[in-house]
Amino acid sequence: MKVLLVGSGAREHALARGLTKSPSLSELHAAPGNPGIAEIGTCHPVRVDDIEGLVDLAQSLRIDLVVVGPEAPLVAGLADQLRKAGIATFGPSAAAAEIEGSKAFAKDVLDAAGVPTARILDVPKAPCVVKADGLASGKGVFICNTEDELAEGLAGARALGDTVVVEEMLTGPEVSVFALCDGSVAVPLASARDFKRIGDGDTGPNTGGMGAYSPVADSGDLATLVAEIHQPVLDELARRGTPFIGCLFAGLMLTPDGPRVLEFNARFGDPETQVIVARLEGDLLAALAAAAAGDLSGVSIGTGADAAVTIVVAGPDYPARSDYTGAAITGIDDAESDGAFVFHGGTAMHDGALVTNGGRILSVTAAGPTVREARETAYTAVAKVAFAGAQHRNDIAGGVE
Repeated sequence: MKVLLVGSGAREHALARGLTKSPSLSELHAAPGNPGIAEIGTCHPVRVDDIEGLVDLAQSLRIDLVVVGPEAPLVAGLADQLRKAGIATFGPSAAAAEIEGSKAFAKDVLDAAGVPTARILDVPKAPCVVKADGLASGKGVFICNTEDELAEGLAGARALGDTVVVEEMLTGPEVSVFALCDGSVAVPLASARDFKRIGDGDTGPNTGGMGAYSPVADSGDLATLVAEIHQPVLDELARRGTPFIGCLFAGLMLTPDGPRVLEFNARFGDPETQVIVARLEGDLLAALAAAAAGDLSGVSIGTGADAAVTIVVAGPDYPARSDYTGAAITGIDDAESDGAFVFHGGTAMHDGALVTNGGRILSVTAAGPTVREARETAYTAVAKVAFAGAQHRNDIAGGVE
C-alpha cells in the first residue's frame, strides 16, 4: 500500500514510524515531511496548505491512502478534495472538522449529544477560561484566575479571531483520550496526559505541548470514556450529515462530578501521538485504512503494557516565536543509543547539517515498564541532544510511577 502522510512535525514523524511497521506498506511518502521522516520515506516539497498541490501529488504517485496530520488542512477541506478525487483518506471532512475548528460549533454538538462540558458564561467573570473560537495551534486558551488575567485573556483571544468563548473554570486532572472513527464506530486507542504550559510547575503561557506520558492510570476505563464521550458526538455528527472519519481526540477534565469535555480535536495530538505510537501493538496502517474505508468492525489496535514519556525540546523564544532557524543540532545518535527515539518537530537540513527550523524542535521519547522508568530514559536522552538556546521542562511525568 502506498501512503502519503501530510505534515512536517514530530506527530507526523511518530506516525511515519508506526506506519513503517506494517507489512502492507510498500511506499511511504510525506508532504512536506522533515529530515527524520526522510530517513524512512520520501519527502515532497508541498506545503500542508496547498490543497490542490497535495491532491495532484497523491494522484501522480497513485497513493492508496492519505493520512492527514495537522488540523488546518482538514478544516480547510483537504479530505473533501482528496475523496472527490477518489483517494482514500484518513481525516474528517471540513464540516466534521469544525468540531475542532470552532469552539462554538463544538459546544452546540456536545449539548445536542448530551455530553457534559464546561458551562458557557454569558457575562465573563474570573475565575474562568477564555478561548479563541478558531484554530490557534494550542495557544488559544487563557486560564483567568483574576480580573486582570481575564482582561489579558480576552485581549489575547480576540487577537486570534473575532469570536471568543468564555467558560466556567473546572478543576481536576486532565487527560487526552483518542479514538479511531469510521463515521459510525469509535474504537478506543489510548489515553495520555500532556503538559501545555512552557514552564516547570505549569507556569507561563500555553504552548502546543511540552511533553506527555501514557498511560494515565487515574483516567478510568478507556472503553467506557469513549462510549460515553466520543460515541455520542460521533452519532450527532452523523445525524447532521457530517460523519467523522479520522482520529477523534477528546481533552477531558476529570472533575469530582465526573469527566467533562474541555475540547475536541479532529486529528492526532502532538505531543501525545509520540507516546501513543511508542506503545502501540498491532497494524496501525491496517486500522487507519479500515477507518478511511468506513468499516472498523472487527478492528482492534491495542497498546502494550509498557509506558512511554516524551520531552519536547524547544527553541529559546518559544512559544512567543516559532521560527527559530539555523542552529546546529547535535547528539541525536547518542540519545537514541540509550533506547530513546528522537522525533523531529522543527528541523531542516542546511549544507548537509541538521539545524533548527521552528518552535518545538525535537520530541525525545522513551518507553519502559513504568512511567518512572520511561521518564528516566527520556531525560537521560534529552541531556545528550543540544542546540544553542534549547529549552525543555524538567518535570514532565514527575512523581508518576
